[in-house]
Amino acid sequence: QVQLVESGGGLVQAGGSLRLSCAASGRTFSRHAMGWFRQAPGKERELVGAIAWNGSNTYYPDSVKGRFTMSRDNAKNTVYVQMNSLKPEDTAVYYCAATARFVLAITAPQYDYWGQGTQVTVSS
Repeated sequence: QVQLVESGGGLVQAGGSLRLSCAASGRTFSRHAMGWFRQAPGKERELVGAIAWNGSNTYYPDSVKGRFTMSRDNAKNTVYVQMNSLKPEDTAVYYCAATARFVLAITAPQYDYWGQGTQVTVSS
């Protein structure tokens, strides 16, 4: 079993930045590709970013590309997403997820483990 715990969410003004962290349990963390998703009220869960097992490949949807950056530190069993130039429409619960895949996975059904979520609220 893999357990994921997100942190770093909160309230930020438009144009500001937040860095979310996801701490994972288990010795196999370094072999999991990881992703960040978000879900706002009344909307489907959507991908924020995906990162390969070694951090060498990343993927971002157009909605966040150029503003969000994923990274990982396998020695610390932690994956991050740096979120810059935040907009009110970025407001959502953000979830960390892990897949058994080594390479990128960009849809929710491809992920096997999920964190509890952390709230990000961007005020105008």
